[in-house]
Amino acid sequence: MKKIFLSTISILAALSLFAQRSEQSLEKGWKFTKGEVSGAEQADFNDSGWESVTVPHDWAIYGPFDVNNDLQNVAVKQNFETQASLKTGRTGGLPYVGIGWYRTTFESEPNKNTTLVFDGAMSEARVYVNGKEACFWPCGYNSFHCDVTDLVNADGKDNVLAVRLENRPQSSRWYPGAGIYRHVRVVSTEKIHIPVWGTQITTPHVKDDYASVCLRTTILNSDKTLLTVTTDIIDSEGNVVASKTNKGIINHGQPFTQNFTVNSPKLWSPESPVLYNAVTKIYSSDTLLDTYTTRFGIRTIEYVADKGFYLNGKHRKFQGVCNHHDLGPLGAAINVSSLRHQLKLLKDMGCDAIRTAHNMPAPELVSLCDEMGFMMMLEPFDEWDIAKCDNGYHRFFNEWAEKDMINMLHQYRNNPSVVMWSIGNEVPTQWSADGYKVAKFLQDICHREDPTRPVTCGMDQVQSVLGNGFAAMLDIPGFNYRAHMYDEAYERLPQNIILGSETSSTVSSRGVYKLPAERKAGAMYEDHQSSSYDLEYCTWSNIPDIDFARADDHEWTIGQFVWTGFDYLGEPSPYDTNAWPNHSSMFGIIDLASIPKDRYYLYRSVWNKDAETLHILPHWNWEGHEGQKVPVFVYTNYPSAELFINGKSYGRQTKHKDGTVENRYRLMWYNTVYEPGEVKVVAYDKNNKAVAEKTVRTAGKPHHIELSTDYPLLKADGKDLAYVTLKIVDKDGNLCPTDGRLVNFKVKGAGKYRASANGDPTCLDLFHLPRMHAFSGMLTVIVQSGEKSGEIELQASAKGVKTGKITIKVK
Repeated sequence: MKKIFLSTISILAALSLFAQRSEQSLEKGWKFTKGEVSGAEQADFNDSGWESVTVPHDWAIYGPFDVNNDLQNVAVKQNFETQASLKTGRTGGLPYVGIGWYRTTFESEPNKNTTLVFDGAMSEARVYVNGKEACFWPCGYNSFHCDVTDLVNADGKDNVLAVRLENRPQSSRWYPGAGIYRHVRVVSTEKIHIPVWGTQITTPHVKDDYASVCLRTTILNSDKTLLTVTTDIIDSEGNVVASKTNKGIINHGQPFTQNFTVNSPKLWSPESPVLYNAVTKIYSSDTLLDTYTTRFGIRTIEYVADKGFYLNGKHRKFQGVCNHHDLGPLGAAINVSSLRHQLKLLKDMGCDAIRTAHNMPAPELVSLCDEMGFMMMLEPFDEWDIAKCDNGYHRFFNEWAEKDMINMLHQYRNNPSVVMWSIGNEVPTQWSADGYKVAKFLQDICHREDPTRPVTCGMDQVQSVLGNGFAAMLDIPGFNYRAHMYDEAYERLPQNIILGSETSSTVSSRGVYKLPAERKAGAMYEDHQSSSYDLEYCTWSNIPDIDFARADDHEWTIGQFVWTGFDYLGEPSPYDTNAWPNHSSMFGIIDLASIPKDRYYLYRSVWNKDAETLHILPHWNWEGHEGQKVPVFVYTNYPSAELFINGKSYGRQTKHKDGTVENRYRLMWYNTVYEPGEVKVVAYDKNNKAVAEKTVRTAGKPHHIELSTDYPLLKADGKDLAYVTLKIVDKDGNLCPTDGRLVNFKVKGAGKYRASANGDPTCLDLFHLPRMHAFSGMLTVIVQSGEKSGEIELQASAKGVKTGKITIKVK
């Protein structure tokens, strides 16, 4: 039996080699130039003088920052502005506007179908192959593909690919990036083949004993050929758990349908993100024509009136964040290592869901959410047919919206992480009497292409959408802020559930504290920072505690997506009106350098049920405030704690529902008096047992640089990243929380310096240069592996302190 089995495998392997699809990623060997170039699409064009780059590539992230790069004289209607005012830093102060050209060559397989797939190109992409236009795709965030079989050379060699991109002025409300910032690949197949995103998997029945799996496979160019379709369902351990072989003729353009039973299925959830693969092979007679793998998960979702959201039959609330697509100092250029780093931080905070605001995501993000266990709300549009930006998506909506929706839906409808679709964010169309018609048009596309998931929309004009039928028509009413109107919406809407599609918008600068510590809307200061006491917010929003309470107090509120998980480039509210040099947001729970702010621990204390959280703020270096009151807050998952300053007790605080909503989620001592020394907190569990303690000390004179990383080993793939945390500390290792000195970096060995950031929204240091000022005593350095094994040594030096060094292995 063993010999027969091996023989069969060998035959199948030979057949696979004879007629398999092939994919090649186009990463190296690109040429790039900025600006319009006549004839650059032609195959014989001389691009030898252009810059050599690797794709993914973002040309604008290298700066320089300049207030004139993105001045916009606009009235932001969603912020209730009625008169135009000069906005600075709205798109990050980076030079993203303009035309860029890319060129490379690729090989294709003769006598086969050749398809180009772009995961995203910013923006208005015109794609040329061997001098002829292959396709145009205006949306910079969407993945698209084009069949170039008729454009490639007959021998398959030296095909010239040219791409023209253009970012227009006032085409975005945040930093969009610029260039081919996601991956490009060439797919070669037989004439009869499964197209890009050509399968759809559903699980009509899911119980503990078995799950039914339905696979619909689109097969192109089959005409009336008799085909054999064989599919194996393979579990996460490589076992074949179900198989089907079916024969049939594809008629009338209908997908080929197969049904399976998976016994004792392992269900996908954030706590246990189990994945399966469906491996489909297409044969004509004994000839293997195509092999296509679809990764999926088995799980159920229910949205129940009055009761809320259920995953696999269990009630839960979304503990989600909204994120823009940029990766801070790396810009928009996608990097899996960076995405994984972000998701690890969010996972530890207790986050279980991501809203892709306000654009189609990179496929790598969705794939990682499948693997790491994050539910997702995918959202394609910030504009429909009515403009927010002069050169925004409204210019293309009527012609392109359905095409863009179909691409997004087909690309991600098999991903178990995706649990709902959003059709838009704060669109002006929501105000109009006929706006519901546009919403219905988009919702119907979702229902047609994927009937398994509900549709929501981020709505901020609650009174309007309650009165004009817009909110009532959606599967899930999603409200951006307006938490005080949830009760009215719940009573008036037929769905009887409410989603916080965008919440909080608390603003803070890591390590910066303003006195007095009190709730303030739209607070602004001379240093252009916001207070990390986590009590300041924008005029349209609120503090986190309000959304915690809404979720805790009502089953029919199904959770929230906080604005935002990470700071991002652009939208520097509240310093967006003629307030340069602010050029990055302050909404993030985690700053632009991927360093958690204090607010991170507030969310962690509520959301992460499996870990201990005990965090003290502020720092305790308040020179000049001796004898004055400096409030101390504690964020903890324990119900109570006692505070000591230099051994003196300031009493015990207990979380409770009396008083302000903050008392439910924070422990606060407003009567504490500053004196240098030690702040200690002792936490008590529900049985009044002392179970944990934490201290913060007044730092002495800055003494040395401390470097640390969670990434001591990198892959030698030329892409892997290590995020290194840098601290300026005193001789005892205490963080010097007000230090802002300039630090210089040297990297040698089996890698290179990639970028750095400090989280200061006013800092104009360029990310790609090997130097950066510390902010609140800290910053982040990112190093990137090479393609050979060895060691990377990072050295960080600054005047007045001892140099820090760290070594990272590359293998």
